[in-house]
Amino acid sequence: MNNFLYYAPTRVIFGKDTEKEVGNLIKEFNGRKVLVHFGGNSAVKSGLLDRVCRYLTEAGLQFVKSGGVVPNPRLSKVNEGIELCKKEGVDFILAVGGGSVIDSAKAIGYGLTNEGDVWDIYLKKRPAQDCTPVGCILTISATGSEMSDSSVITNEEGAFKRGYSNNLSRPKFAIMNPALTLTLPWYQAASGAVDIIMHTLERWFDSGRTSTQLTDAIATGLIKTVMDNILILRKNPGDYDAAAELMWAGSLSHNGLTHCGGTPPPTALPGDWACHQIEHELGGMFDVAHGAGISAVWGSWARYICKEKPERFVKFGRDLFGIQSADPLECINKMEDFFVAIDMPKTVAGLGVSLNEETIKELAYKCNYFGTRKIGGYRPLSDSDIENILRMAKG
Repeated sequence: MNNFLYYAPTRVIFGKDTEKEVGNLIKEFNGRKVLVHFGGNSAVKSGLLDRVCRYLTEAGLQFVKSGGVVPNPRLSKVNEGIELCKKEGVDFILAVGGGSVIDSAKAIGYGLTNEGDVWDIYLKKRPAQDCTPVGCILTISATGSEMSDSSVITNEEGAFKRGYSNNLSRPKFAIMNPALTLTLPWYQAASGAVDIIMHTLERWFDSGRTSTQLTDAIATGLIKTVMDNILILRKNPGDYDAAAELMWAGSLSHNGLTHCGGTPPPTALPGDWACHQIEHELGGMFDVAHGAGISAVWGSWARYICKEKPERFVKFGRDLFGIQSADPLECINKMEDFFVAIDMPKTVAGLGVSLNEETIKELAYKCNYFGTRKIGGYRPLSDSDIENILRMAKG
């Protein structure tokens, strides 16, 4: 097992009606004026937004609201939020929603406390030096942004989707009431489940991970928990216990726990992450749901590299599915079968997207930052590799 640093400072308040504690929590972190950042109509229609605003008022906190965050959160909304916060003197950002809202809140936090264009931080032209405190009330089990150091933003100009990771943005607290997820549409819930699984799989496929028995057991246990409970929710969308298992799995999948002992620091993002990077380009260009986009390319990525480095595929098949064969394709097929079983695509065509050669080349070129890098920690991929994977995945 390699040296590792595990840092998970977010305070988790988990369970029914825990959103009632939001005002006192913000005051504990010295918040006085709050930006309430949220997504579309669901928070309004469900009454959650009104309740949250009432709790803030009862706690003696001032607040302003900024809604309209969409999946693949937009830079324009981030900039709008930054200007509003500067005008209103906001000193705490409360995200009410899922990963897109939390990611947008983190970006606003960077923009408030760092000079210059916040997009430069996501382009890694300069590191963030600070971040306005962020807290969240989670309404979707998916990205794990509620406990992670990561956020991903889409710049509409050029359709670029870029991520940035820094411990400064880890939420101060995460209020997690599984009951708030029980009205999600099935496609959104299933896409979230894939995202949870993939956050763990990206860390599983790490070339420096060779002797991590406990971490591997945590990882496969987490994935099995997600697989079991998303199927329960399909049969019974109101099952609180299944929703609770899924919500907690989402947080643990992306807070670093499932990589302890792998490639050691100072690697910024240990693991593979090629599928995430490829999906970022698909999401930026075609605005597809993140989890569904990863599902559409994962099988093709896995088949493309598995013969060259089969050992972690074989171990994954043995530990999760009980497959004794040394053929890595067996576990890839099993994982893909599960995605299909929850109505997730295994090709890009299944996303309703048609790829031609010109688009494939553009996606690959942008994915490797215009030919200046390779992606993938398990097996680094060039532009031509990414093109081949997209050809396999296009359907």
